[in-house]
Amino acid sequence: MNPTVYRTAVDRLTTAAPGARRAAVEALIALGAAEPALRQPVTDAICSWLCEPGDATAAERSAALRLLTDRLRAGEPPGEAAGAAAGEAAGAAAGEAAGEAAGEAAGDEAAPWDGISVDLSGATLSDADFSGCRLDDAGFADTRFHGTTAFDGAAFDGDVAFQRAVFHGDAGFTGVRFGGDAEFGRARFRGRADFTGSAFGGMAWFGRGVDTWWEDDEAWETVDEIDPAPWDEPNEDDPNWPVAVLVEDYQDWEEGGDGARFAGDASFRDVRFDGPAWFYNARFAAAATFAGARFAGRVHLEQPAADLAGAHWGGGTNDGESVWPLGWTVRTDAGGDLVPDASVNPYARQLADPDPAVRSAGLRILARLGDDRPGLRQRVVTTLCAVLRAPVTFDLRADERTAERAALLRLRQEAQRTLAERLRPGPAHWPDMDLWLCGATLVDLDLSGCAAGYADFAGAQFHGTTRFDGGRFRRAAFTLDGPYGRATFHGDVVFAAGPPEEVVFHGAVT
Repeated sequence: MNPTVYRTAVDRLTTAAPGARRAAVEALIALGAAEPALRQPVTDAICSWLCEPGDATAAERSAALRLLTDRLRAGEPPGEAAGAAAGEAAGAAAGEAAGEAAGEAAGDEAAPWDGISVDLSGATLSDADFSGCRLDDAGFADTRFHGTTAFDGAAFDGDVAFQRAVFHGDAGFTGVRFGGDAEFGRARFRGRADFTGSAFGGMAWFGRGVDTWWEDDEAWETVDEIDPAPWDEPNEDDPNWPVAVLVEDYQDWEEGGDGARFAGDASFRDVRFDGPAWFYNARFAAAATFAGARFAGRVHLEQPAADLAGAHWGGGTNDGESVWPLGWTVRTDAGGDLVPDASVNPYARQLADPDPAVRSAGLRILARLGDDRPGLRQRVVTTLCAVLRAPVTFDLRADERTAERAALLRLRQEAQRTLAERLRPGPAHWPDMDLWLCGATLVDLDLSGCAAGYADFAGAQFHGTTRFDGGRFRRAAFTLDGPYGRATFHGDVVFAAGPPEEVVFHGAVT
């Protein structure tokens, strides 16, 4: 194929007037159908156009994406009618002879395009449907997905990046095969997220939302070009989470940043994790089921609402110990089954119950367990912090609240009081506790007179009146480093000493 023909087709797409863009995409698809060597360049050109802001309508972009995914979808090549249309479009861009050849290739019932990578990082897509697509590497970092998004049954042979992507509607990943690493750090799921039956061949990263770059990574040269979606979540000022940090240099897996954010139900039912399953600092606002999941590597999953019924762990400790939610344990004598942890009875995962009254009872049970068993106290504190790190998905400033929302706020404030009562010196004091409240939403928090070890408030959102007067912390962090991960006070706040630097205040500071 003459390179000039391909270049002409690309130029036609980038300069096409409204109403002519679909034909321009069809012309490019036809050229790729006629010449396999052009399939990756054609894909790159269409993805690049989809990532440009431009004046193309959502309908035009959706149509272009459908034309491309039809070629990437296993077992579903377009029919003769689509091939004829593509041939006509190619004729306009490449000459009649080339157009006829392209049309014949487009109508051919041959296998779909294999070995193709896509990079749609930063694009805005509506009702994107990648279901059944077979891809090599894929980049969806900072992509804005509107409407319903479908990846069901897709296969990624290489790595796939969804870090900082925003899914405004439901997202389907059922039965997806991730052959390499899958990065979902700081991704935001505002609807349901369904990964049922998927398989992660490499690392499943839903942890802190940063790219793992080494100091000499070439990606640092383009870091300033990354344009994350606005952090426009309810009740949360932009905490300016970092885009990238060094790996194993000044930050370890367990430190800082925010993980994936799930506003709706999340299902990892029957998922197979062949590598590490990393959910540290992930935030679940609703049900999170891992029932029947199979884990083969290191796991960090401490969310108290997680359901692990029927799950199995077959990993080791070479990469470090795994962390499970309080109330679950691995039964080594049963081959690694996840079972209810009788050692923490009478707590029986009440915090995972949908009934607020049952969850409230769970808070009281945990408090009594910590009172009676000092060795369990830090785990109880970490679990209470996880409750407070769950996103509040409705506006706290709303004049009217439903009974369900009011019950949720009462539960969260009960968790805050439980922490404060155990941190204040006295007969019920739990000394040297560490607080992990990175990214938490806190309402009328009163830690006056409390004493604790390390307190992580990086990116935390403080609403109402907040009190720290008389508090003593061995060390407290309100940011990750300078302006990164800054905390925000949305009301009045009282400090014993001066206020922390690099945070945002919207009320009186005393």
